[in-house]
Amino acid sequence: MKALIQRVSSAAVDIAGERVGEIGPGILLLLGVEKDDTEADADKLLKKILGYRIFSDHEDKMNLNLQQVEGGLLVVSQFTLVADTRKGLRPSFSSGASPAHGEKLYDYFVTQARAAHHDVATGRFGGDMKVSLLNDGPVTFMLES
Repeated sequence: MKALIQRVSSAAVDIAGERVGEIGPGILLLLGVEKDDTEADADKLLKKILGYRIFSDHEDKMNLNLQQVEGGLLVVSQFTLVADTRKGLRPSFSSGASPAHGEKLYDYFVTQARAAHHDVATGRFGGDMKVSLLNDGPVTFMLES
């Protein structure tokens, strides 16, 4: 699994003009699922995301994690994160999960996130989403399971 995380002041997802997910300060997580990913990979990645220290402490150092600052987590499926872009001018998605496997692991990840954290919002798997954010920093990291 691949996760692009961005520290945000706010983020939201709209589908067909309807707001389906929204957070205030926290993390916007774009989540890509690969064909060999498992629930164990999802658990490992979630633990890392919730514990990743990307928020400033009183000395303005990145020492606090999402749970310590009680921030929101907006999880958005992002199939294109798993693209192989090393060759040519067109991305290859051969390592990407099938839609059924991707949705199963995305749903599992969201369920586990909601069990572990108080403020979790989502987009809609496979939806034509419009994602808006106010990146704080900017602070952006790519994490892999």
